[in-house]
Amino acid sequence: MKLASLKDGRDGRLVVVSRDLQRYLPATGVAATLQAALDDWPNARPALEVIAARVEAGEGDTFNQADCASPLPRAYQWADGSAYVNHVELVRKARGAEMPATFWTDPLMYQGGSDSFIGPRDNIPMADEAWGIDFEAEIVVVTDDVPMGVSPEAALDRIQLVMLVNDVSLRNLIPGELAKGFGFFQSKPSSAFSPVAVTPDELGDAWREGRLHLPLLSVLNGEPFGKPDAGVDMTFHFGQLVAHAAKTRPLGAGCIIGSGTISNKLGDGPGKPIADGGVGYSCIAEIRTIETIKNGAPSTSFMKFGDRIRIEMNDASGASIFGTIDQAIAEYKGP
Repeated sequence: MKLASLKDGRDGRLVVVSRDLQRYLPATGVAATLQAALDDWPNARPALEVIAARVEAGEGDTFNQADCASPLPRAYQWADGSAYVNHVELVRKARGAEMPATFWTDPLMYQGGSDSFIGPRDNIPMADEAWGIDFEAEIVVVTDDVPMGVSPEAALDRIQLVMLVNDVSLRNLIPGELAKGFGFFQSKPSSAFSPVAVTPDELGDAWREGRLHLPLLSVLNGEPFGKPDAGVDMTFHFGQLVAHAAKTRPLGAGCIIGSGTISNKLGDGPGKPIADGGVGYSCIAEIRTIETIKNGAPSTSFMKFGDRIRIEMNDASGASIFGTIDQAIAEYKGP
């Protein structure tokens, strides 16, 4: 089943979308919003599946991804992990910092801002190019209610939806914030999620052991930038990430948990650009770290006003699963 939120007020209007992303039907009589559906998921899911069967049979109106907000236009919780420890190791190596051994056994996670997500086809407003504007292509999951202290295995059963995200980062603001010892805030502006959220069963055998085994595609200014396999080199699976977030607190329905930037190694070394026969990268920062390690300084610039990033994932037949995040950096002039 595929679900989306058409732009309508603060929390959107829930619709059920066909597998081929061509048609939709409103979730009339079930839930007005995706959050409302997740709050009553045991009852809402079977009712939504009835609507899904109708839309697959050919009912519905034309689905336009540009009409979508993020599936959850705002959420009670957005916590992003860093499950691809290869990415963390590279970033730290580039700045001469040794990586603690515990990073391989205890997930990194930060709490992001969740009150103002951007639509998947909306511009990314930025006031200053000097902030070091970067995209981050990731996978996220959405849970129902998760009890405190849940095991990683039981946590997998609490995952009800899967999405993509562009976790926008401002790289030149990050060092100063981390130096304060209190984590990200200004350096992590609003994120944007894929037009469609899907139930894990829609992913078939690509979804197994808490990982999504398909390439995540990033196209920067019309040029392929990354196609790493999200199921490869993922040190912590989503059950472990959800359990980590729920160690000391319960998680409410609609909690979003992120994988962190998708990153694949090449043998024992870092990955290579697509143009050089590699699978590329899911953010600009990673290629800059590799350039720094090899050449002493980065040569790839961060994003500028007018630059465009496209993020999507296709199934084995080449069909888009989640729809496309397609955004340009736009200069913000102020309120």
